[in-house]
Amino acid sequence: MTAASSPIPIGYTAIPRGHIASVVTDLEMLSRPDLPGASLPQGFELAPVAEIGLDAYRALFRKVGADWLWFSRLFMEDGELASILAHPDVDIHIVRNGLGDVGILELDFRTEGECELAFLGLTADCTGRGVGRALMSKAVELAWARPINRMWVHTCTYDHPSALRFYMKAGFKPYAIRVEVQRDPRLSGDLPKTAAAHVPIID
Repeated sequence: MTAASSPIPIGYTAIPRGHIASVVTDLEMLSRPDLPGASLPQGFELAPVAEIGLDAYRALFRKVGADWLWFSRLFMEDGELASILAHPDVDIHIVRNGLGDVGILELDFRTEGECELAFLGLTADCTGRGVGRALMSKAVELAWARPINRMWVHTCTYDHPSALRFYMKAGFKPYAIRVEVQRDPRLSGDLPKTAAAHVPIID
């Protein structure tokens, strides 16, 4: 997480063409919440991944996150992304069912005493079936099994409409709001132009 170098002026701020802007909410939990356990529905499994190639990772990243404009890992150089995926303090789990890989859970323990819920997402056909709740339950369990004193996550206005409420229900509390401006990944070719139809493309 990076701090803003200067305050955003009050009022409207124009965003350059070819870019997108979102409001980001940072949330944290400072102790393990007392949540009821939840198991994945029949036919689903959560598999830890010791190694994953860049192409396979990016393909799943797009499959899960394209409609919510997940772009951070798509903009990374190969070396930087490979270093993250191979780091011993980054845990990657893939949700699978009979149709293949349908979700991702990524926990980042690289900061001592903390866990960032870096990514948690499912393909559209798997939402509303209790899979997300079970996945969050497992994320909290795995995170607090380590010697941490803080777990945090961020979501933004391009995310699923229920995302913020989902995180808060899981025990996360908002503590900061930021604005992120980035080039539009649909114009760079990192995501198809059909992705995230709820976000207009201004080129």
